Amino acid sequence: MANLEESFPRGGTRKTNKSEKPSQQVVEQDNLFDISKEGSIKRKKSQKGPAKAKKLKIEKRKSVKSVKEKFELLSLESLCEGMRILGCVKEVNELELVVSLPNGLQGFVQVTEICDAYTQKLNEQVAQEEPLEDLLRLPELFSPGMLVRCVVSSLDVTESGKKSVKLSVNPKRVNKVLNAEALRPGMVLTGTVSSVEDHGFLVDIGVGGTRAFLSLQKAQEYIRQKNKGAKFKVGQYLTCLVEEVKSNGGVVGLSVEHATVSSAFATEEQSWNLNNLLPGLVVKAQVQKVTQFGLQLNFLTFFTGLVDFMHLEPKKMGSYSSKQMVKACILCVHPRTRVVRLSLRPIFLHPGRPLSRISYQQLGAVLDNVPVQGFFKNAGAIFRLKDGVLAYARLSHLSGSKKAFNAEAFKPGSTHKCRIIDYSQMDELALLSLRKSVIAAPFLRYHDIKTGAVIKGTVLAIKPFGILVKVGEQMRGLVPSVHMADIMMKNPEKKYSPGDEVKCRVLLCDPEAKKLIMTLKKTLVTSKLPAITCYEDATPGLQTHGVILRVKDYGCIVKFYNDVQGLVPKHELSTQHIPDPDKVFYTGQVVKVAVLSCEPSKERMLLSFKLLSASEPKHERAETTQKKGSAVSIGQQLVDVKVLEKTKTGLEVAILPHNIPAFLPTPHLSDHVANGPLLHHWLQTGKPALVSTVEGGQDPKSLSEIQPGMLLIGFVKCIKDYGVFVQFPSGLSGLSPKTIMSDKFVTTPSEHFVEGQTVVAKVTNVDTSKQRMLLSLRLSDCSLGDSASTSFLLLCQCLEELQGIRSLMSNQDSVLIQTLADMTPGMVLDAVVQEVLEDGSVVFSGGLVPDLILRASKYHRAGQQVEPGQTKKAVVLHVDMLKLEVHVSLHQDLVNRRTRKGLQVLALPEVSACAHSLLSWRPPIVPSGYRSGTAEPEHSGVETSRALCPWRATTLRKSSRHQGIVQHLEESFAVASLVETGHLVAFSLISHLNDTFHFDSEKLHVGQGVCLTLKTTEPGVTGLILAVEGPASKRTVMPAQRDSETVDDKEEEEVEEEEEDLTVRPKKRHSLAIGDKVTGTIKSVKATHAVVTLDDGFVGCIHVSRILDDVPVGTSPTATLKVGKKVIARVIGGRDVKTSKYEVSPNKSPQIRSHHPGAECSAKKPSDELKGGYSALNTHSVSPVEKLRQYQAGQTVTCFFKKYNEMKKWLEVDIGPDLRGRIPLLLTSLSFKVLKHPTKKFQIGQAIRATVVDPDVPRAFLCPYKLEEGEVAMGRVLKVTPNKGLTISFPFGKIGKVNLFHVSDSYSEAPLEDFCPQKIVRCYVLSTAHRVLTLSLRSSRTNRETKSKIEDPEVNSIEDIKEGQLLRGYVKSVLSSSVVIGLGPSVLGLAKYSHVTECCPPEKELFNRCLPEGRLVTAKILCVNPVKNLVELSLLPSDTGKPDVLSASPEPPLPKQEERRGGAEEGLKGEEKKGQKRKEKNQRRQEESGLTSQEKREPQKSPRGDLQGKRERQASESEQEVVSKRPKKSEALEDDDDGGVEVYYREGEDELEEPKLPPGGFVWDVGLDSLTPALPIREESSDSEEEEQPQQAKKKGKKERELERQKAEKELSRIEEALMDPGRQPESADDFDRLVLSSPNSSILWLQYMAFHLQATEIEKARAVAERALKTISFREEQEKLNVWVALLNLENMYGSQESLTKVFERAVQYNEPLRVFLHLADIYTKSEKFKEAGELYNRMLKRFRQEKAVWIKYGAFVLGRSQAGASHRVLQRALECLPAKEHVDVIVKFAQLEFQLGDAERAKALFENTLSTYPKRTDVWSVYIDMVIKHGSQREVRDIFERVIHLSLAPKRMKFFFKRYLDYEKQHGTEKDVQAVKAKALEYVEAKSSGLED
Repeated sequence: MANLEESFPRGGTRKTNKSEKPSQQVVEQDNLFDISKEGSIKRKKSQKGPAKAKKLKIEKRKSVKSVKEKFELLSLESLCEGMRILGCVKEVNELELVVSLPNGLQGFVQVTEICDAYTQKLNEQVAQEEPLEDLLRLPELFSPGMLVRCVVSSLDVTESGKKSVKLSVNPKRVNKVLNAEALRPGMVLTGTVSSVEDHGFLVDIGVGGTRAFLSLQKAQEYIRQKNKGAKFKVGQYLTCLVEEVKSNGGVVGLSVEHATVSSAFATEEQSWNLNNLLPGLVVKAQVQKVTQFGLQLNFLTFFTGLVDFMHLEPKKMGSYSSKQMVKACILCVHPRTRVVRLSLRPIFLHPGRPLSRISYQQLGAVLDNVPVQGFFKNAGAIFRLKDGVLAYARLSHLSGSKKAFNAEAFKPGSTHKCRIIDYSQMDELALLSLRKSVIAAPFLRYHDIKTGAVIKGTVLAIKPFGILVKVGEQMRGLVPSVHMADIMMKNPEKKYSPGDEVKCRVLLCDPEAKKLIMTLKKTLVTSKLPAITCYEDATPGLQTHGVILRVKDYGCIVKFYNDVQGLVPKHELSTQHIPDPDKVFYTGQVVKVAVLSCEPSKERMLLSFKLLSASEPKHERAETTQKKGSAVSIGQQLVDVKVLEKTKTGLEVAILPHNIPAFLPTPHLSDHVANGPLLHHWLQTGKPALVSTVEGGQDPKSLSEIQPGMLLIGFVKCIKDYGVFVQFPSGLSGLSPKTIMSDKFVTTPSEHFVEGQTVVAKVTNVDTSKQRMLLSLRLSDCSLGDSASTSFLLLCQCLEELQGIRSLMSNQDSVLIQTLADMTPGMVLDAVVQEVLEDGSVVFSGGLVPDLILRASKYHRAGQQVEPGQTKKAVVLHVDMLKLEVHVSLHQDLVNRRTRKGLQVLALPEVSACAHSLLSWRPPIVPSGYRSGTAEPEHSGVETSRALCPWRATTLRKSSRHQGIVQHLEESFAVASLVETGHLVAFSLISHLNDTFHFDSEKLHVGQGVCLTLKTTEPGVTGLILAVEGPASKRTVMPAQRDSETVDDKEEEEVEEEEEDLTVRPKKRHSLAIGDKVTGTIKSVKATHAVVTLDDGFVGCIHVSRILDDVPVGTSPTATLKVGKKVIARVIGGRDVKTSKYEVSPNKSPQIRSHHPGAECSAKKPSDELKGGYSALNTHSVSPVEKLRQYQAGQTVTCFFKKYNEMKKWLEVDIGPDLRGRIPLLLTSLSFKVLKHPTKKFQIGQAIRATVVDPDVPRAFLCPYKLEEGEVAMGRVLKVTPNKGLTISFPFGKIGKVNLFHVSDSYSEAPLEDFCPQKIVRCYVLSTAHRVLTLSLRSSRTNRETKSKIEDPEVNSIEDIKEGQLLRGYVKSVLSSSVVIGLGPSVLGLAKYSHVTECCPPEKELFNRCLPEGRLVTAKILCVNPVKNLVELSLLPSDTGKPDVLSASPEPPLPKQEERRGGAEEGLKGEEKKGQKRKEKNQRRQEESGLTSQEKREPQKSPRGDLQGKRERQASESEQEVVSKRPKKSEALEDDDDGGVEVYYREGEDELEEPKLPPGGFVWDVGLDSLTPALPIREESSDSEEEEQPQQAKKKGKKERELERQKAEKELSRIEEALMDPGRQPESADDFDRLVLSSPNSSILWLQYMAFHLQATEIEKARAVAERALKTISFREEQEKLNVWVALLNLENMYGSQESLTKVFERAVQYNEPLRVFLHLADIYTKSEKFKEAGELYNRMLKRFRQEKAVWIKYGAFVLGRSQAGASHRVLQRALECLPAKEHVDVIVKFAQLEFQLGDAERAKALFENTLSTYPKRTDVWSVYIDMVIKHGSQREVRDIFERVIHLSLAPKRMKFFFKRYLDYEKQHGTEKDVQAVKAKALEYVEAKSSGLED
């Protein structure tokens, strides 16, 4: 603040007394246009004598007159040949430059006046009649705004008597006044590139005998910034600085570096004189005289120059004084009078910099009452516009003619009506005209004329090629000879003559080329029909007039406005056939046409001359037909129609019986989009067709009948970017916005729907007042029932339409079409190979049928070697009735399948009831192409063996499931073949009318496996069996494999062995039935079953649950069986030999058991599918669904351990052969040892007693698991809340809370540090009164057997406290006079400041710092008041015996590593060093395993340190648990036929999985999670450490034990130190697993994990980690998830394919904000230099996110980064067109910053200058501009900008900001003088402000 005060003193300077007034110097003030002052002077003078006064008046007039003449503005008369003058390029045409000159003048530079070298190149180009590659056009060499030094080459007079100024920029003429000896370093000259050399450029500077060279190195910056990276070419105009002069001017070295050129001055040392002084030079000058008309300057010591008022600096006008130093630019030097004119405008003071403002916004505006500011008799008049800006009117524009001109009318103050006609860039003034003809002119420029407009003009001349017509000031157009009249004119001069006024219509107007083409054809001029000026205007059905351009044999080409053309085909020329169009039509003929169709993107248009009769307009005819057919009502009738004619867009029909004309669009021919064009193609004129639009009465007729929630069927009327309009048969329509158009993310609506498509819409909102409604097209809202049945209906409808098309085709005369109509899928043909294409596909010929084409793709070629002429058998897959092609396949399993009749499938008979796998018997007589197997994959029964097995036929059954392979894909359906039989099946690809959009990853591919459910078993007329597809998850790429939940290696080995056991070589017929008693021998014994060989040779299987009646818990029944032992069993069922799946039987008879001493044996249940004499097993059995119902919640069952699922953390158990359950790990035991290693406690096949939770209700697992008060249970930490406690989760969604005071029996400074999410803890239920349980982790409650000391007793209420008692508690808060301390969950105590410390006076800040929340303190109870619920405490050392809480520094919580080493301070007092290390080990291991440290920590508090230490070490070693990884979503957890009472639960944030009933009604996903321990076994739940100690077989000596212990502790210490090192980097996957388990939501850890795998080139593992991260990270952590998505995109970009990258990108867009994903992928492409892909992606983004400015800015940076400056300019223009106006300034500023950093600094400055000229008070833009110039510009430029800013009229606060910045800049870069100058300016500003306030 002091610095600011010093820099900017407040209040200005003190007022001076009269005596202190300084002597005033007589200074001539600027009196520009001040009329009143002159009068006042006259009045003062008149007080003297009359004679003297008169004399003074005369002298005054003369002096004023001479001064005025001296400062007269430039005019055409004052110019002369050879005059050198500075100009600005205004327009660039192909052959000339239009140059703006000072004082509103204008000149022209011919293309031959650029330079000699350029003229020579032009001559070469003309000579060889081909364009030269290295010759640039004028628009490429010059740009508007460029300053050029010119010389007047001639002053010509035009035909109209006006003078025209011809200029030259040729250096030889401009610099003619220089010679070699006069050249000096530092001179600024202009030149043009005359030659391109290897190391630079030769520059023509026009000085004889001098060679000027510009090195490539010094031109690099200019080329990059100014020339857009392109090298200089011949003719390039440059402003150069002479750097060195050699050989007395013979050789000159040049520089074009912008900073040095723009800051150069002309100095006296350069020896300039009046003869060689050049325009454009910047000089330092001193004001010599100030007049009301301008300034007189003295420069370069000896020279005097004039500055007219137009070229004074606008901001300093009125503030110039004599002797003032200024910078000026020389504008021109008159060669005769030697008068030098200069400019003080800042835009000219930097040579080489183009002018930023080159146009005026209000061009063409007519202004009233504009006052005259000043008049110059030889030049013109100055006017002041309303906004205070000056404007100038040349003398010739002050009146219509010289005779009418009156100079008296332009006295200062007089007002006139005028029009802005131009803009003078050199003067920055608008040019006005007062001519009445100009003011009244409708058009001022070519830009004002619109194509198709009717305008009036005057005939100038009649030429052979047409008539020249004047349409305005300096504007003329051409009427071509063909457009002089409706007919061709041979003698136009007879009708038109020069001077005639004519009425024309504009055919074409090109303002840039100043090209205007018009027509005088009366039909076109007077036409009232709409004009087509672009292809987008041509809508089908539009009628308009056009002109025939050409007549061809195939039709006529008709031309409209703006060169739009269309074709009238020959058949559309007339209703009658026209064989020779040349005889009927002629070029130039005006015709009336109707638009049939138009493709704007291809610029194609089809037209027709077949119109309605001229006397009967279309709408009138429509009215008549409407009257005629008034009986037809919209949306309420089904009508018969007759096809009259086919058009491109549909059918013209007649409604029978009255033949009312109507139109039927192609999309309305079918509900299936693909079938519409087919029906349109094959429907013939004259054939009646019944078109069903709506069933009567069901469609609402008005909006009042529609209610939200209704489902309506309609069609897509039109598609917009924001949604889809749906129309209904009654004519009503509604909008479906993008947000509710689909369940998927909608980018472009046209990708999801097409116009005319039939859709089902759900009404979501009805607005009767505005007559509109909103609709939802989402499948979830518009469901029509079961998706399978809907899919089947759509398939039937589609195939029925195709069959109808076949019947239409069969009526054709063509043999080819009739043959195609008779072909159906499945037919086998003999085809001759015609050609093998490059893509591997094969084309066949049809043999006897000519032109018949058959195609087989590479896939359907089936790898066969084929050659042209070879005959192959092929099966028909599909007939394309539009392209007249047949798709066939050569696959042998399709070609060789049996005939369709009967649809019987050969299959092997199946073996006995326990066949687990396919028999190893290979049929010797299977025909080629047939597979051994059954038509029904779920077929089972007892298989027999026989030496030669006969084939049996199995008929395909309805609703049976089969695996199929996709063979052919159409738009709405697919054709597949059954794996077992080879039959062709059709199934629908859509399950709903609205289901038309699928991601690439969802689409089917040929060769892919699908699961199909048959709906028919007979092919019918279509040749295809009909089916519906099963779930998409059943799709496969490889052949289908056996489904199972999780099969480990051990199980697979067992299955393989079992298959060998069950394989029986001889096959014979069995006669077993359910209930039969059989005798057999144990062949093998497994943990879960035993294999039995029956006496008659069959093989059976006994499940572990069918061995004993009463199974003791913990035993394995299979242990009672021995191999070779004889057993008696009873048959209870069968199993599939292939899939090992149990069959489902709906029969309801009870199971039958037979007892055997020591064993109960049983076989599997039967199948109800065996036919044909194999019905021996068809005895009734209970279905699995009914078996599930037999179990009730709370029922105790005996089950058998099968396996432990490591991922899901549950035990999988078998209740019976076909029933399976699951037990959550936390419900298996209360012992950490068991939870740590469940497989050690539970052996496979071991009997477990468990309780059913609930088998019937799928969601019941959320509530039935009840925890009663007083129970002990295991839970997982869900959340740790600092200073509050823990949140614990239990199975089935139960949640509990642990208060801070119930975490331990002994409080510690950081009680929650040992807990982290997912850690397992033992909990005691305190209360179940609320939904959230109240829990305790105190060992005194969870483990009552331990007699450890309770250091901190429970304080649950105020009654638990007694006066004088010492208690420990946690600081809750510090109040103004006391400290609140928590003593229990609901008990608080108050310690006054006087009872807290004796050390220092009480201060709250000190207490806040020393007693933070959560600090552990010891307090004495002073007073207990139960009535007021008040407890008074004392923390004084005299009361507690502890140190003063403030005398010792507060003990902050230790870091985790230190605290783990140290442990709780209170618990370590009696411990020795070794005990401390043991505790260290236990805590570290439990931290990793997630188990509680409660079991170990309590014994430590016992005085028996050594014994407890030994126990806890042994216990901890036995309680280690593997780090649990976050579970993934399992795919198929169970075999499809395994029933089970099964319940899922949620751990932490895992998603709930809901079991669903499959179509068969059998539940396999509901298991026995439900199985909880019936009665807690005390031995198991006991925490007695002695019971868990491993028994040592042999006792070791004391020394040996001591040595082993020391060795183990040293090793453990080493490992722990390494693990606890905070700087340690993870070195293995396990290390990363530990890290991500502790911080699952940290994307950085997951990315490091991925990088770890990528370093080892394990790409798939890195992908797996990414997928795991996406499933693990919480959905709330959007940014963390996005980081992983971006990493996955990077991975796929570097190591994956384009397809894999696209799939990941599609998924990422679905789950994240799409724009961010698009931007990240674009950055990835750019960084990996995939510029093509990046460009395509940006184009997609610009279409999809056109309203997001971030996309445009990123794209601008992208194109600038690739040095595409031109493209960046176009991007900016597009951005400004698409973005709202409020964003424009920000976008322009961003692009300007990008130009500074990556592109052209000059263009960046131009952008800033343009923006600031429009928004001068945008201080944020000024600030950015200053920052950019400081970084990229010179100090001079920075100071110039600061000078401009501090002279703005802004708020004082903002001005202070800029003054502060200016001062800081000068302090850093300037001198002390510069700093003082800034301070002076600030002081001046403050004084001006304060004086303004005083006034």
